[in-house]
Amino acid sequence: MTTTSVDSTGGHAAGKLWGGRFASRTDPALEDLSRSPRDYFRMVPYDAIGSKAHAGELVRKGLLTAGEREVIESTLDEIVADHLNGDIVPSPGDEDVHGYLERILVERLGPLGGKLRAGRSRNDQTANELRLYLRDAARSVAHDTGRLVEVLVARAVEAKDVVAPGFTHLQPAQPIVFGHQLMAHAFALTRDVTRLQHAWESSSLSPLGAAALAGSSLSVDPLAAAREQGFTGISENSIDAVSSRDHVAEFLFATAMLATDISRLCEEFCLWSTIQFGWIKLDDAFSTGSSIMPQKKNPDIAELARGKASRLNANLAGMLGVLKGLPFAYNRDLSEDKRFAFDSADTLALVLPAVAGMVRTFKINAEAMERQATVGFTLATELADWLAEQGVPFSEAHDVTGQVVKHCEMNSITLGQLTLQAAREIDARISSDALARLTVESALARRNGPGGTSPSNIDVQRRQVEAKLSEALGLFGGPDD
Repeated sequence: MTTTSVDSTGGHAAGKLWGGRFASRTDPALEDLSRSPRDYFRMVPYDAIGSKAHAGELVRKGLLTAGEREVIESTLDEIVADHLNGDIVPSPGDEDVHGYLERILVERLGPLGGKLRAGRSRNDQTANELRLYLRDAARSVAHDTGRLVEVLVARAVEAKDVVAPGFTHLQPAQPIVFGHQLMAHAFALTRDVTRLQHAWESSSLSPLGAAALAGSSLSVDPLAAAREQGFTGISENSIDAVSSRDHVAEFLFATAMLATDISRLCEEFCLWSTIQFGWIKLDDAFSTGSSIMPQKKNPDIAELARGKASRLNANLAGMLGVLKGLPFAYNRDLSEDKRFAFDSADTLALVLPAVAGMVRTFKINAEAMERQATVGFTLATELADWLAEQGVPFSEAHDVTGQVVKHCEMNSITLGQLTLQAAREIDARISSDALARLTVESALARRNGPGGTSPSNIDVQRRQVEAKLSEALGLFGGPDD
């Protein structure tokens, strides 16, 4: 087998794709900084996909025969398999995934392996393979998110008749059904799936053929090469093709927003599982204990997921920070794109199944929720609405209801304990019909309009979420798209 030589003055070393014009070796400090982190070599399968498509271009240009292409492609398949199995690993001299693959290809095929580099650059290679990766990552995260949504919907239907207090400003506001609260999270996460689908679409154009920045004179049919890789089209401008990373930022925004929505769900689980709330009990399989306090049962999954959200938000900010000062075309600053993308995708691959398990297994304390549902005069709006329905201007109805609440506070009674006589002393327009409204059942039943908290709406919302989720996931296409 033939390997690329290293001469005494520097030059093109094995694992490097440059060096011929240099008179001396690069300093080890530069090499340490320049070398791709080991994690970046996960791109081997994606670089091989682009390499096979590029081989087709070289056949169309007449620089490779069809037979040579077959040999190169089968060898690339072997290299990918050997890499994934751990039979081969990058060496310290492999500057990046591109140099690693070419080194192994040349070792196995000799000069034929070196032909593949004609007409392409690491600039379009790295842009191409990252788009391929992002499409897989967006699809994978979306399906994991879909499974969490399905669990939330199932628990929401289960809790459609469980009465609970709803909050604004974390203060008791109005009665709701607990299923309505869970369904709110399901809708938010479903929108995250749609955002991931948009991010998947934004990575659908191939930059292969742009070469370094000006395009390649050896590129014959880049659209055919794009379609061979599962892309829907090609980048329209070769400079933009190698230097834009807005599709990476879109993926990072979609994942950051998803992590933020998960964090909000987890924050509520932390609150609900406290002794003070007492709404839910976490399953032992999805809780941890204390090393010093034997009685503790901690919502660590919720807390860890909540903490990860800040990390994914930082990845988005980091990518935008890299982009904001870069001139076109390619700059090495852009190599940070993979670190941000990998970290966000890897983090969610850990978080989503754990959170789904936590949601699937928690137990509901319906009695505690119902007991708290009217604490804090949460039915006051019912009286104000009743007065408005009698023709009282709502500003006046609001003031009258406030006086009623003040009376109840001063006398340490609930709205349900208010007598008709006491109410009429505050305002003679209040009747027994008004006081009959001051029940949780009445409040919930009257909120049966679109999006309302009536128990009958939970099944409607279930169908809406399922339709939206099915549509969003369906737009990702088949596994090879």
